[in-house]
Order: sequence, then C-alpha cells, then structure tokens
Amino acid sequence: MMNIGKKYWLPIVGAIVGGIAGYLYYVNIGCVTGTCAITSKPLNSTLYFAMMGALLFSMFRNEEKKTPAE
Repeated sequence: MMNIGKKYWLPIVGAIVGGIAGYLYYVNIGCVTGTCAITSKPLNSTLYFAMMGALLFSMFRNEEKKTPAE
C-alpha cells in the first residue's frame, strides 16, 4: 500500500490542489444561471478540477528510465 503512495504522490497532491481550486472557482466565479454543466454544482466543479489537477501534476512525474540489458 505504501508503494502506491510513493509512486503516485504527485498526482494525488495535484488532485487535492485541483479539488480545492475547483471549489474556490465555484464559490467565487461559478455559474449564476445554473446552465453550465461543470460549474453549476460544487461537486461537479470540484471533481473536474481535481481530475485536471491530477493530470497536470502527473506530467511532472520523473519516470525511471530502464536501459535494455546488453
């Protein structure tokens, strides 16, 4: 279980940061009319931004490069 946390810590942090950003976006900007699919409800906004944060932060993960055995 700890191996998963070590391997994916950056996307997990990105999801948390993105979720917080999504909720703050809903509270401060949001969609007043309720016609916006993503920003009309706090759950939708939080989950969408959490997913985007995880994807964004996972781009910066440093993969170990394996060389082929000779």
